[in-house]
Amino acid sequence: MTTLTGRSRTALIVIDMQNGVVGEAYERDRVIANVVALVDKARAEAVPVVWVAHSDDDGMPQGSSAWRYVDQLRRDASEPLVHKTFADSFEDTDLEAVLASLQVGRLIVVGAQTDECIRSTLHGAIVRGYDATLVSDAHTTEDLTEWGAPPPGQVISHTNMYWSGHRAPGRRAGTIDTASVDFSAPR
Repeated sequence: MTTLTGRSRTALIVIDMQNGVVGEAYERDRVIANVVALVDKARAEAVPVVWVAHSDDDGMPQGSSAWRYVDQLRRDASEPLVHKTFADSFEDTDLEAVLASLQVGRLIVVGAQTDECIRSTLHGAIVRGYDATLVSDAHTTEDLTEWGAPPPGQVISHTNMYWSGHRAPGRRAGTIDTASVDFSAPR
């Protein structure tokens, strides 16, 4: 269980499901449908949904079409929005303060991009004392093979494999598929 005291709640963290990030993403529609299902489930169970949005001056300035979340995902005005400019959603953001105010110690992570912001945030969570579970069929990345990366399906599979076995003292990590997500009990 989390090493953070007084943090018994779970939150769904939706990372960078923005037009400019997932426009050409691998299995985009399937991943979006899974994220939508998890957001709906979290809301129905009164589990906090925390939205993370990347921005930069070169192609995704805040408020631009590229910066906005995909049309299928609608943030409720009561749900926190964390603005980030680095891969790790904790780095130089108010994510930690948001989670502390919600008494969250366990994260269910979905979004994009697998090989950058998802991995960085998962590691950032674990080193800060959170339990961090990756939803294995609710994250994606774009094809970066022209720059030497493996094909996106392999990036996703590899990330699922190594995160399923990740461990840290007093903290839990792991993967789970969308259909098996249980917000009420730690894995």
